[in-house]
Amino acid sequence: MSNNAESKRAFAIITTLFFLWGFITVLVDSLIPRLKDVFELSYFQAGLVQFAFFLAYFIFSIPAGSILARIGYKKGIILGLLTMAFGCLLFYPASEYRMFNVFLLGYFILAAGITVLQVAANPYVSLLGSEQGASSRLNLAQAFNSLGTTIAPIIGALFLLSETVKTSTEINALSNQEKESYLTAEAATVQTPFLTIAAIIGVLAVVFMIVKLPTIMEKSPKGGYSKLFKNKLALMGVLGIFLYVGAEVAIGSYLVNYFQSMRLTPIILENETMMAIANTITNVFNKDLSVSDPKSLLGIFVIFYWGGAMIGRFIGAYLTKLITPGKVLGVFSFLAILMIFTSMNTLGLLSMWTILSVGLFNSIMFPTIFTLTLDGLGDLKPQASGLLCTAIVGGAIIPPLYGFLTDQFHFKLALLLIVLCYAYILYFGWIKSKVSVRIV
Repeated sequence: MSNNAESKRAFAIITTLFFLWGFITVLVDSLIPRLKDVFELSYFQAGLVQFAFFLAYFIFSIPAGSILARIGYKKGIILGLLTMAFGCLLFYPASEYRMFNVFLLGYFILAAGITVLQVAANPYVSLLGSEQGASSRLNLAQAFNSLGTTIAPIIGALFLLSETVKTSTEINALSNQEKESYLTAEAATVQTPFLTIAAIIGVLAVVFMIVKLPTIMEKSPKGGYSKLFKNKLALMGVLGIFLYVGAEVAIGSYLVNYFQSMRLTPIILENETMMAIANTITNVFNKDLSVSDPKSLLGIFVIFYWGGAMIGRFIGAYLTKLITPGKVLGVFSFLAILMIFTSMNTLGLLSMWTILSVGLFNSIMFPTIFTLTLDGLGDLKPQASGLLCTAIVGGAIIPPLYGFLTDQFHFKLALLLIVLCYAYILYFGWIKSKVSVRIV
């Protein structure tokens, strides 16, 4: 095991990965409303973007664990970063030639790289020091993940949703010169941020090639997966991650469209406090707030969904030291359900702020479900981590299903699907509070 100073340096470097995949994952959410307009998609079709993204977790999580066992964490991280960069580069031809299938392929490859990072970074952080401090380190690293998810909606609103997208009929009505000019500008709106991200990822890959990281690798017991599949509580935790990620991503992906369906833009424009909040956020990035496109204005407020998760994670990390984590998980799940029901049965700013507040109660769910599932598994933890990362595929299944229900019954009624997800998490927290020891 490495010395304390080396472990701290390695932890500081690894946290950049948590920030990076949090930022990119939520940036995908910001692009969905734009792709919906560009390709004139239904809500179900728009949900396929998240399906392509999170399907990679299902396909690559367990193979990623096998790869890491052979090449080590450091080379695995570099492989993941290079894969992510390639996925980002595919956004250039996808936007240049307006090919939705290439967008989906780019998302899939990007997510494959993130999957490798997830499988490597979570257990690596937990092993980077004493076992007693593992949960604390993972919560701190996840806080940086939340920082990335908080910043991403602002970038998405200012750079991806700031231009009005024309319909195919409107484009065909343009002259050849106007059409070429419009399509070039539209493509650049997507190309610029993702090419920039690809460059940053490339630089980060070079940094990891140069930097020295402690070598940490544990041998996995034979027959580990077969043992896990006989462990009811472990499987309950895997399902909990599946439903949590699906619910969180479904809400985040459709927030802008949900707000549009309630015609919130004129309400916000007439509210001095709301406009002051929006202008304050945009001024931080030296960007003028465009009110010509409602998606840009509405997208600004998505920061509170993901920012709430960051704040709640610090609060939850403290609470789980005082109260059984299962109980905290149950209370947060109940409050999330309460906020969703309130949003379903109200309109205007109350409906908006209550659905945004769900992010606050989402905060502790992933790390708490993750650590509660690993609790008591001993040397089966590496395999359990692989299964838990595989369960992130919930982000591929729940959002399209939510989009389909929205197409059929409208947003508010479709939210009942999300309520069911949180109801199960509440049940899991209650069960674990009866059998688990306190996480410290």
